[in-house]
Amino acid sequence: MMEETEELSGRTRSDEAESFRLHMVTWNVATVDPPDDVTLLLHLNSPKRPDLYVIGLQEVFSGPLRFVSDSVFDDSWSKLLVDTLAPRRYVKVSSIRMQGLLLLCFCKLKHLPFIRDIQARYTRTGILGYWGNKGGVSVRLSFYGHMLCFLNCHLAAHMDYATQRVDEFEHILDAQAFSGPTAPRIVDHRLVFWFGDLNFRIQDHGMHFVRSCIDERTYDLLWSKDQLTMMREKEPVLQEFEEGPLDFPPTYKFDLNTDTYDSRLYRTWFGFIGKKRKPAWTDRILWRLRRKAPDGPPQEEEDEGEEEEYPLRVRQELYTSNMEYSVSDHKPVVGVFTLELRKKCAAPLVRLQPDGDWSADMDAMVLYSPLQAFPSSAWDWIGLYKVGFASVSDYITYTWVKDDEVASSEEVVQVYVGKEEIPVRGGECVLCYYSDSLQCIVGVSDAFKVQGSKVAGEEGLMSEQIDALDRTASREEDLRS
Repeated sequence: MMEETEELSGRTRSDEAESFRLHMVTWNVATVDPPDDVTLLLHLNSPKRPDLYVIGLQEVFSGPLRFVSDSVFDDSWSKLLVDTLAPRRYVKVSSIRMQGLLLLCFCKLKHLPFIRDIQARYTRTGILGYWGNKGGVSVRLSFYGHMLCFLNCHLAAHMDYATQRVDEFEHILDAQAFSGPTAPRIVDHRLVFWFGDLNFRIQDHGMHFVRSCIDERTYDLLWSKDQLTMMREKEPVLQEFEEGPLDFPPTYKFDLNTDTYDSRLYRTWFGFIGKKRKPAWTDRILWRLRRKAPDGPPQEEEDEGEEEEYPLRVRQELYTSNMEYSVSDHKPVVGVFTLELRKKCAAPLVRLQPDGDWSADMDAMVLYSPLQAFPSSAWDWIGLYKVGFASVSDYITYTWVKDDEVASSEEVVQVYVGKEEIPVRGGECVLCYYSDSLQCIVGVSDAFKVQGSKVAGEEGLMSEQIDALDRTASREEDLRS
């Protein structure tokens, strides 16, 4: 799309709104390991590829030994999702885990330089507020200048605790604070997504009526007794959130590895026989687009002007459950949204590219040009990544922007990369400029080919030996960092 840009208050703006696709998942995974394939969950065969994936899980297994392991290495769910999305050129922007709660955010590689001000927070609401089996984890970020916040919650269980669930949600909203002057609270963000195992139940209706409605797909007969729907009618904080129609079967509770709602009697702690659980929409995705309250205090003129000049609209394209997955007693819920917005920044902060041909047979140079003023630092670095890299830390090597500077002019800076740092086998790569002050990548080069080493080939190194050289270089780089 052709777009006209102009400098405005230090930002590059686009005069036309653009649409971005957001794919969200919430799933209580009941401490089980992930399925082998998440193609259906992530709609990987859809012709419309999401720009952003946001995936919130609850009850990821967090036994003491497993949790210590997961604090050092990615848990099995994160590993599966990263291994699935990275080859499709999605990069993990941020993740946060609090015991069984896990939140992961991915974006297409091309959007990476425009995702800034990334922060993550957590709040415990479990036993006496100290245990993390319940609570909320959030990731907030600026997407093309618009402040978004994603809040994944697991709230109190059982039929009689609807009011407590609202209290816990309000506590999470109050407790989580972000550094810096921009959107210090969750409710200050332009757009908030609230999702997770919110644990609201269907009250008053009996088991037989609920199951009859499910069998006949007359879900609308149950909506008026859905606790979250009822609470939204009287709780001001909930009235600010929107939700699509619940036109899918309740997502809890199922017998494991089946599509059968809870059919088993179970024993309680004291040996009594417990009842079968009534189906409910415990797993939900809601959103809140910040608007000026008609009777409330006016927002600052600058904020109001920005919201008029840079509008943001949300449209839900899909809200459904994935009945195909049966490893948990919950079914995953998927929400697909279109975000229509006018970019506040349409150009990266830094443009960079390789200088000439690259291979492990010669030293190399990077050329970069700051396109806008930003707080550069002696700790800024440029990383070399294989195309399909998973996260910011997944670099092959890096070079310090200041320490390894070779030459500079008013427009272009030249930075040195030693040949011993370049992969012997070569491959398709990109360069990324990481700003230490902003704690994010602010520039990504076009993909380019690093040539395989001719010297290694002439010396008769076998592929196994070349792999060993690459692994050694990687280990040495990790030690240096």
